[in-house]
This record gives sequence, C-alpha cells and structure tokens, in this order.
Amino acid sequence: MFIQSGRRFVPAVVLALACGIAAAQVTATAIPLDLPAAIALAAERHPALRAAAHEASASAAAVEQAGRLPNPELAWLREGHRAGARTTTVQVNQPLELGGKRQARIAVAQGASELATSDLALRRQALRADVIDAFHTTLIAQERVQLAQATVALAGTGLKAVDGRVAAGKVSPVEASKARVAQADARVELERATADLAIARNALGGLVGEPLDARALAGGTVDALPPVEPLAALLRRAAGALSVRRARQQLTYRQAQADAERAARVPDVTLTIGSQRDDQLAQRQAVVGLAIPLPLFDRNGANLAAAIARSDGARADLEAAELAARTGLTAAHLRYAQARGEALLLEHEVVPEARSVHELTLKGFEYGKFAFLDVLDAQRTYFQARARQWQAMLDAWRAHAEIERLAGPAQPD
Repeated sequence: MFIQSGRRFVPAVVLALACGIAAAQVTATAIPLDLPAAIALAAERHPALRAAAHEASASAAAVEQAGRLPNPELAWLREGHRAGARTTTVQVNQPLELGGKRQARIAVAQGASELATSDLALRRQALRADVIDAFHTTLIAQERVQLAQATVALAGTGLKAVDGRVAAGKVSPVEASKARVAQADARVELERATADLAIARNALGGLVGEPLDARALAGGTVDALPPVEPLAALLRRAAGALSVRRARQQLTYRQAQADAERAARVPDVTLTIGSQRDDQLAQRQAVVGLAIPLPLFDRNGANLAAAIARSDGARADLEAAELAARTGLTAAHLRYAQARGEALLLEHEVVPEARSVHELTLKGFEYGKFAFLDVLDAQRTYFQARARQWQAMLDAWRAHAEIERLAGPAQPD
C-alpha cells in the first residue's frame, strides 16, 4: 500500500511543479517590461557582450604569459663513434633577454588587455543606447497603433453620422463616399502601424533575448523625458567618454609596441653551462659559453618604423575621437532639446486644442452647422498633431540614446 501511494504521489508532484512553472511563466509574461528591466536583460543575455567578456579574459591571461621568462634548452652532443675515443657534452642553454624586452612585452600585453576591457565597456554602452532606442521605438509604435485604432473608430462614427444625414436627405450622397474613403485610409494606416509595431517588437526582443509578442511595455509619457543636461556639462563628459578613453589607450598600446620593436634591436645573449667528458683522457671538464647574434643584416629598422607610424596614426585617431565626441554630443544635445520642447508643446497645447476643435466640429455637423469636409479637416488636424507628438517623442529619445552612446549615462546603473 505504501509503494502504491508513493507511485500516486510522484505524478502529483510532477503535475504541481509543471503548473507552478507555467504559472510563473504566465506571471512573468504579464508583467510589463520597463526600460531598466530591458537594459538589464540585454546586458545579461546579449551574445556580443559575452564575446567581449571572453576577449577581455583572454587578454588578461596574455598579460600573465607575457611576464614569463624564456625556457632553458637542454642539449646533448657526442663527437666520435669509437669507444674510448668519444667526447660527450651535456649543456644547458639559457637565453638572456636584453634591452628591456620582457618589460616591453608586458607593456604591450597590458595595453591589449586595457583595450579589450574598453571594448567590453563600449559594447555595453552601445547596447544600452540600442535598447533605449529600440524600447522607445516599440513604445511609440504601440501608441501609433492605438492612435490608428482611434482613427478607425472615429471614421466609423463619422460615416454613421453622414449616412444618417444622407438618409434624411440633408446632405449629398457624395459626403458618404468621402466618409468611406476616410475610413478606408484609416484602416490602411492601422495595418501599417500594426506591421511597424511587429517589426519594432522583433528588434527589441532580439536585444533583450526573449520574444515580446505578448508582453506590454511600461512608460512613454512626454513628462517622462528627462530634462536636457547643459551643453557645457556634456562636453566635460565628452573628455572622458569611453570612445575617447579607448583612443587614448590605443595610443598607449601603439607606443608600447614601438618600445618593444626598439628593444628588439638589442641582440639577446645565450648563456651555455655544461659538462664535457673525454673518454680518451678519462676526465670531465666544465663547459661555459656565450652566444650573441651579430646584427649585420637585420636591425629591425623596418618594424620599428612601422610601429612609430602606427603610433602617429593612433595619436591622430585620438584627436579624431575627441572631435567626434564633441561634435556628436553638440548635435545630439540640440536635437534632444528641440524634440523635447516640441513634444511638450504638442502634448500640453496643440493636441488638446485640436481634439476640442474636432469634437465641436463633429457635434456641429450632426446639427447641420458644418459640412463633412470640415469634420474631415478637423479630424486630420487632430490626428496629425498626435502623430507629430509621438514622432517628436521618438526623436527626443533617439537623441537621448545618442547622448548615452557618446558620453555614457549621467548616473551609471
């Protein structure tokens, strides 16, 4: 009886666990996704960050390897073949690096490691900016779908009002044809907005590492736009931007390579210590020697010249990075301030006024005070204002993402 009850208990436990997992998945899907959560998911799951992290780990290991001394060489040599007339030599050859080669090699490896670390930080910052852009593109696409749905509903309301006035003989049937055309245009716009939303959700889902078909996004009001930071403060941040810092590290790395090529011009010495036995004399004697290359044909001059040229190029790249950071931040700052101001103006003044005009015009048409063309104009003005509002918000968030891409977040997560 105990075994049978246990057999019944196991499926029950499995079923309970399955139901719990399914409930957890449904709960996770039902929770709206906000911007901080999207950034955290992308930072955790995106393969580009994992690849950069592996490269940073590999570069750190290369620094340790660069500090290793060269291995000694064990040599065995026999001269002669007849017993009693042979000479046997056993020796150890140890290369001795001169000219600071080991320190130069370590400096090159450290420079490469710092570059890999900067690349990881740059990818993380770029991914953050991409998520900000994609998140608000999806959010605005949601709003445009809702706007298009409202347009279709209002077009249906207008068509019903026109049909009633046509049936009463108060307006021409041509007005009904205009209303049907307006309704068809609204449906086409709804289909376009729905397709754009699907594309935006797919792009955001690729960044955060999960499908977002059934998950809502949280946020998106105009007032959620952060205030613009003064340009002078942004330019101060530009001096320490990751792109500028990486260019500076690239210059240090190239200079370390030039130092390594300069050190390579100094020949290394090989120290030999061993023992030699002469069978004919029946005695053993010590062997000590030094070997040094003669730099007659190769003094590493071309490699040194190439390294110096690359160092000069890295210095020019640093100047270009500083210029790009300043000009890019200035342009993004101007775009953000303009788009944010436009979005606030449309949200608090233009859109409410256009909505009021549209409602009054539609009511007046029902009482015969306006032509249906006036209704269409008021409706078009209202929805164009809403569309401009969402476009201004999207422009502002994209400029904000560009600021974070160039200068990083004002308060890093």
